[in-house]
Amino acid sequence: MNGHPPARPYAALSDAVRQALRHAMHVYRDRPRTAALLRDQLDRLDEPLRVAIAGKVKAGKSTLLNALVGEPVAPTDAGECTRVVTWYRDGHSPRVVMYPRSGAPVPLPVVRRDGALVIDLKGTPAEELDRLVVDWPSHGLRGTTLIDTPGIASMSTQTARRTLTFIDPEEDDTPTEADAVVYLMRHLHTTDIDLLEAFRDQGVASAGAVNAIAVISRADEIGAGRIDAMVSARSIAQRYRAEPTVRGLCQDVVAVAGLLAETGRTLRHAEFAALARLIRIPRAELEAALLSVDRFRRAEGAVADAVDAGENRDALLRRFGLFGIRLGTTLIRQGTTDSPALAAELVARSGLPDLQRVLHTQFTQRRDLLKARSALLALERVLRADGRTEGPLVREVERILANAHEFTELRLLGALRSGVVRLPREMAGEAERLLGAAGPAPQVRLGLPAGSGEAELRNAALTTLHRWQNHAVNPLFGRTATEACHVVIRTCEGIIAALTPRYP
Repeated sequence: MNGHPPARPYAALSDAVRQALRHAMHVYRDRPRTAALLRDQLDRLDEPLRVAIAGKVKAGKSTLLNALVGEPVAPTDAGECTRVVTWYRDGHSPRVVMYPRSGAPVPLPVVRRDGALVIDLKGTPAEELDRLVVDWPSHGLRGTTLIDTPGIASMSTQTARRTLTFIDPEEDDTPTEADAVVYLMRHLHTTDIDLLEAFRDQGVASAGAVNAIAVISRADEIGAGRIDAMVSARSIAQRYRAEPTVRGLCQDVVAVAGLLAETGRTLRHAEFAALARLIRIPRAELEAALLSVDRFRRAEGAVADAVDAGENRDALLRRFGLFGIRLGTTLIRQGTTDSPALAAELVARSGLPDLQRVLHTQFTQRRDLLKARSALLALERVLRADGRTEGPLVREVERILANAHEFTELRLLGALRSGVVRLPREMAGEAERLLGAAGPAPQVRLGLPAGSGEAELRNAALTTLHRWQNHAVNPLFGRTATEACHVVIRTCEGIIAALTPRYP
């Protein structure tokens, strides 16, 4: 009977962590608070991945969340509810519940205005709430729970502190509730690096940046919203991606025009019709009107004939921005004939598919690994807070860490990306790929196309193994480089073992 690569490459690790949590719950059965925390971690292993969306005020977090969900469920104004950590989960029917810091949960009415969800806190101050939870039937939430966090560097120190505390809890025995983070930034500043540093775990996978992705948000505003703005934004993302500091703190950097993505995912026919009317205006006149927001609002003549001044133009600006209006009219002029086709083009050009691909590769395919790591971090905090340094439970955790090559891969991957461990450039690139930087599937690690057969995969793995065995005996390499080679060798051996035919 031929063996096949397991559908869940981290299932064995997940099962070992699950057993350790059950053991810990038994050890701490007389401490209800600790036992409940461990039970939560056990339950989390079977939940969708929790991804926090963080960033400074006005970074476009809620807009990007709406684009990922495909519906306007997150408020994008500066209302009271944007100052509360808000969870968005897949559910059978729409439901909104607020959780006060003290007292029972309070269901809130589900209200939609112009298709968008409106959350009314009924006068409850944001500082009195622990969180809001929105259950929403959505394919975009099927495998991932998205967590919208208040803006960092807010004028309200307390509001910013909610996000920092959520991502990096102050209590030693309180683990972070997110498995991964998407961090939005307009430009790379010291505060951005500090927050990514705070989210990087310091225990199980120290020096591992597998749980973070950086997004250059509102990317269409780069280059003053020119029609080629996304080209410039992608170039900046590529430059950030090569920065050693950034490489050590996140898996990837992606440029996304969040407003364009949200509008593309939720485009209405009336909006397409409004853009179609604009292209009837002589091009020079339209381009002059679109030089600035004020010009577009005040424009008369043919622009006024095509789109009424006031609320209609403001609505177009809110939905598209100047960049979106320029791009939309250009696409229609070039032959895009209906709203579904325009919606698809806007989404494709927004950078959202790039982010979705990275999220799938770096987060979704690593779900069990990220979940196991979150649970072990929580267990590690409990043991540290208890001052427990020996005993069966401690030895069980140590055994998982010693035997889990997945965490060894994470540590080396982080060390290579941050420059702590150095290999020749070509070797370093191959090592990162083999360690799972582009995804955990065997064909991805080996650099082979999708659909490659097991024999082809096994031959490539054997060739790669022999090459890295030769690297490991290179007398010019120091100890750290040699140890890195042995980690990659162990990875190749694991791939071969998974591909080797098994017999009963």
